[in-house]
Amino acid sequence: MRDGADMAVARGVLCVSGAGTEIGKTVTTAAVAACALRAGRSVAVLKPAQTGVAAGEPGDVAEVLRLAGGSASAPGAVTGAELARYPDPLAPETAARRAGMPYVSAGDVAEAAGKLAASHDLVLVEGAGGLLVRFDGAGSTLADAARLLAAPVLVVVEAGLGTLNTAALTAEALRARRVECAGLVIGSMPGAPGLAERCNPTDLPRYTGLPLLGAVPEGAGALPPSRFGARAPGWLAPELGGDADAAALG
Repeated sequence: MRDGADMAVARGVLCVSGAGTEIGKTVTTAAVAACALRAGRSVAVLKPAQTGVAAGEPGDVAEVLRLAGGSASAPGAVTGAELARYPDPLAPETAARRAGMPYVSAGDVAEAAGKLAASHDLVLVEGAGGLLVRFDGAGSTLADAARLLAAPVLVVVEAGLGTLNTAALTAEALRARRVECAGLVIGSMPGAPGLAERCNPTDLPRYTGLPLLGAVPEGAGALPPSRFGARAPGWLAPELGGDADAAALG
């Protein structure tokens, strides 16, 4: 299924979801952005809802800008946008409801991404946690926003035990909603992988029917931005703008 990522490049919008939370989604988003910048493309990253971060503190968008694009004023920098921020570290719908703040809807996300796509070659829409985490009281999700945008979803997965199930469930949910999946990226591959981490790169495509398009090394987010940008292409397959051999990944 190489076409998914290729079409993401052509359409200019790629949604990035996780098969769970805290699995390297933001660092993976930064790696995709860094590869696009290296190719001379203009990039924007959109975070529909940032949770668990106080006003004025750096969130996921700031981390992508730091790793991939430097400061907002730097030449060739990534453009960052955030639609809402909620103080509690919870799912967006729950966090918004507890704070008494307005929800973000899938339509809001699609509208904002469309506007960014008019002035950027690539827009990366980074979700919150897993695919079906709710944005609002109506139950809209990143999958709904992707469908409105006709954009594929890149799924970031864990490296170890349990990832086959969560990856397969996410792939099944996307297919049930007729949302295209660009493929999978392992968000944090240990430097000394155990048995499960060694087997899963081969098994993930078999379980999901989706290509493995990258493996970001554990600790990549701690690299200085210059080294991160230089190394990112080696973590991702050509479908995502990288240099890694997709066949070798799995």
